[in-house]
Amino acid sequence: MSKITIFDHPLIQHKLSILRDVNTGSKQFRELISEIAMLMCYEATRDLELEEVEINTPMCKTKAKKLAGRKLAFVPILRAGCGMLDAMLEMVPAAKVGHIGLYRDEETHQPVEYYNKLPSDINERDVFVLDPMLATGGSASDAISIIKKSNPRSIKFLCIIAAPEGIEVLSNAHPDVQIFCAAKDSHLNENCYIIPGLGDAGDRIFGTK
Repeated sequence: MSKITIFDHPLIQHKLSILRDVNTGSKQFRELISEIAMLMCYEATRDLELEEVEINTPMCKTKAKKLAGRKLAFVPILRAGCGMLDAMLEMVPAAKVGHIGLYRDEETHQPVEYYNKLPSDINERDVFVLDPMLATGGSASDAISIIKKSNPRSIKFLCIIAAPEGIEVLSNAHPDVQIFCAAKDSHLNENCYIIPGLGDAGDRIFGTK
């Protein structure tokens, strides 16, 4: 089974409460998605390796720490995953970006691929897959299967809200992929929406319906 990290940081939980509120408009919703993603990125990159380097401060030479050459790639699942991307790039500007387009068939609730563009050197990179919602787990599992064909160094999955059903599906399909989320909710309803959830993340990010 995948290792699952559920963030209990007070700032994340506070922002998540506002994010869920039906009265939160698109502008604030986008800002909150970005802020939560940035806080999650901080924790999800905790295991990045460091190396010691020598630098000159205004006062003297000293030894300091820098990332030890680890290459990262951020891959949002279109379209809602794009809401998390800018915040991740604020934290790691040198990361490369890929995109995977999947939509959920309204009748079968199964993911359908319509776009796939990954960095050419993704086999040299640690990949973070981004999607605000882990509902059925189908889209996340399929996206990760697509990425694995390019043999990346590692894959982590970052979402904001996860359903137990989605966690189980993703964990069974990809037990080597670590899952990070801000909340594990109760269940999926008959339409495969997360309860209590926050509605359709893509619609709320982009103001569509």
